[in-house]
Amino acid sequence: MAPPVALMDEPGLVRSAQTGDRQAFAALVGRYWSRLWRWLYHLTHDAHAAEDLAQESFLRALSALGGFEAGTNFRAWLFRIAHNQWANQQRQRKKVRQAFPSDLLDVAAGPADLAMTREALAQLARAVGRLPSDYRAAFLLRAQEELSFREIAEVLDVTEETARWRVCKARQKLMEVMGEHL
Repeated sequence: MAPPVALMDEPGLVRSAQTGDRQAFAALVGRYWSRLWRWLYHLTHDAHAAEDLAQESFLRALSALGGFEAGTNFRAWLFRIAHNQWANQQRQRKKVRQAFPSDLLDVAAGPADLAMTREALAQLARAVGRLPSDYRAAFLLRAQEELSFREIAEVLDVTEETARWRVCKARQKLMEVMGEHL
């Protein structure tokens, strides 16, 4: 007897979803929805656009699930789909970047958080928002999603060296802006 969907590991969920098990795919959506949405939100600066992109990404993933290779990284594959969706939207809209909304700056008060002033957090949010989209995408995947450089390379369809370089350049640009606050 197969274990309940809630207790299955990711490869098991993917295999079950590939055979048409909708509950298994729903469990995968549950595991990755908030992380994918948050990443897309930081790229778009628009909650509704992030939600639309996340929904479209999961729909694309569902339709392409048969082509997913077992044993590969499902999270990187899913984020790659989302990145492609976002890039397509960017090409269509050609809209100007906006600063992070102020509600992103609310953080739990901890020792490190208390050391940074609200002004420094606002400056950091603006600086991340102004990074070129390629740098911002790589930086957020590393900082927020804690993806390895190999996984970032898969998501962004670049070499691992390019992923490292983009994260490094993003950090350098942020350090230039934030140097006075550190």
